[in-house]
Amino acid sequence: MREGKGGKDRVTVLPVSLATPLSHHLERVRALYEGDRAAGLPGVFMPDALERKYPSAGQSWPWFWFFPSASLSSDPTTGIRRRHHAHEQSLQRALKRAVSMAGIGKPATTHTLRHSFATHLLESGYDIRTVQELLGHSDVSTTMIYTHVLNKGGRGVVSPLDR
Repeated sequence: MREGKGGKDRVTVLPVSLATPLSHHLERVRALYEGDRAAGLPGVFMPDALERKYPSAGQSWPWFWFFPSASLSSDPTTGIRRRHHAHEQSLQRALKRAVSMAGIGKPATTHTLRHSFATHLLESGYDIRTVQELLGHSDVSTTMIYTHVLNKGGRGVVSPLDR
């Protein structure tokens, strides 16, 4: 992710199980991109000085959104009508519907997914520094919050002889 919370870039893992569905998603996105090109739309907004440095990049496939909006909208600064990225609320609403349809009684948010990711990594034995890097925490003490789930007491210990 580019410029997430705190203006930081994030790097994470891509599950092998998602490679094919994401490839199919990109095929659908490519068709949307090609439709936009055929309709003469101006392409994606290029931030800062990138528009001057790479004047046609916003109309090229590599710069198109990975999760584009289903509809066009007017750019609030220029008034130009173009396709933007999907709004984060779209994901939040879809997750809320999925939680409801699954009959899960507890609320779940996109942050819940992040928390689950960190927790499962720690439960799988990954070291705290690796989890820290994947979450983008600058201080390991922030990552340590996720270790509370590992405190199982004596009942959670498995004898090395049983392994």
